[in-house]
Amino acid sequence: MVLSPEPDPSASATAPHQMLSLAKFSMGIGDRFGREGSAQLAAFLAARERGVTITPVWNKSNREHSLIGTRPEDVRAEADAACAAGNWAGAHFVDADHIALGSVDKFLAVSDFFTIDVADAIGVEAPDASIAACAADLTHLVGALEVPGLGEPLDLSKSSLLQLARKYLTAVEEAGRVYRHIAERKDAHRFVTEVSFDEASTPQTPAELLFILAALARERVPVATVAPKFTGEFLKGIDYVGDVAKFSREFEDDLAVVAFAKRGLGLPESLKLSIHSGSDKFSLYPIIQRALARTGAGVHLKTAGTTWLEEVLGVAEGGGDGLAFAKRLYREALARYDEMAKPYATVIAIDRGKLPSPDQVDAWTSADFVAALAHDTACPRYNLHVRQLVHISFRIAAEKQQQWLALLDAHRSTVERRVCHNILKRHIEPLFLGA
Repeated sequence: MVLSPEPDPSASATAPHQMLSLAKFSMGIGDRFGREGSAQLAAFLAARERGVTITPVWNKSNREHSLIGTRPEDVRAEADAACAAGNWAGAHFVDADHIALGSVDKFLAVSDFFTIDVADAIGVEAPDASIAACAADLTHLVGALEVPGLGEPLDLSKSSLLQLARKYLTAVEEAGRVYRHIAERKDAHRFVTEVSFDEASTPQTPAELLFILAALARERVPVATVAPKFTGEFLKGIDYVGDVAKFSREFEDDLAVVAFAKRGLGLPESLKLSIHSGSDKFSLYPIIQRALARTGAGVHLKTAGTTWLEEVLGVAEGGGDGLAFAKRLYREALARYDEMAKPYATVIAIDRGKLPSPDQVDAWTSADFVAALAHDTACPRYNLHVRQLVHISFRIAAEKQQQWLALLDAHRSTVERRVCHNILKRHIEPLFLGA
């Protein structure tokens, strides 16, 4: 079943503040070294030929820029060049991914999509007066709220509203501060705002998500996408780890709350869920696709990091110097494991006892290396621990950037084929095309 497409809307005038709007379907992409813009866009062009337009959003976080030595301007240049070369007539965006007040300024000139990450402020209590004022402003949430799509009414008492404010108000107010900081320096009609809670320690309940959205409306943040925390683990580069049935219920509930919030809270009509996947959550795509098709809802999917893995696979597949580089990268990554893992400690689950020794890897053929690294769970040689380690070790290639870029050039056709195939066949088709 193919989801019904929707043309890119123009700026919304119904939001608390006007903003640049985002189409029904969008997808966060990107690559560590800025070489795969056209290969990635080719997947979106193929989807458009099949009747579904998905807006590409190139995203790169401040952390990734600092680890590689790139700048937001590099991402803008890559995105614009790819869209010009591919004759992409629709919208495209550049996302300042997971920014905060202290890191946003370097993105202001070139980004038109801002993912405001406020997870660290969850649970930090606001002053009592602020909590009381918020609860007083949101008294319309008290009582039994009939939310279509939920199995039972949301029954909020005054005391539970105060508890929600104690847990989330500081985070929402921080989102408001960051949004206003951007809007004061950049035309609010020219950027998209996402608010991210996905790195929280526990999933948000429907009542918590409704409070968050109501409080964002109170802060006059025209949120286009909201990224909640879902049950289970969304680890880097591997499939979902958790209870698929529980995720399905949570996702359906969140869709219902977002739809209710758009009708009743004055938030933008284009408001939708954002899924920060860590990439490759293949077991969840059929669930998400069916829910979107049934409800007519939109979604934003963030999946960028595995483009780097497809580059490694492409150069290793070619053998020779490419395979030798991939083997050296693995050896050095293992030797520098703690350094590589530290920035990603909460989003990896590597069993070091299941990592082959560098000497074992040195004996591998190209086929052996590809079999271990490629995300094919049906292959007995696939090693999810190797995959995660290589996923987080891109900075080693950055340190050897001249050699790495030369290898990407030498293996250009293989790398581009893998990059496009990964996005189109493994992400776009099952999620947006129902294939």
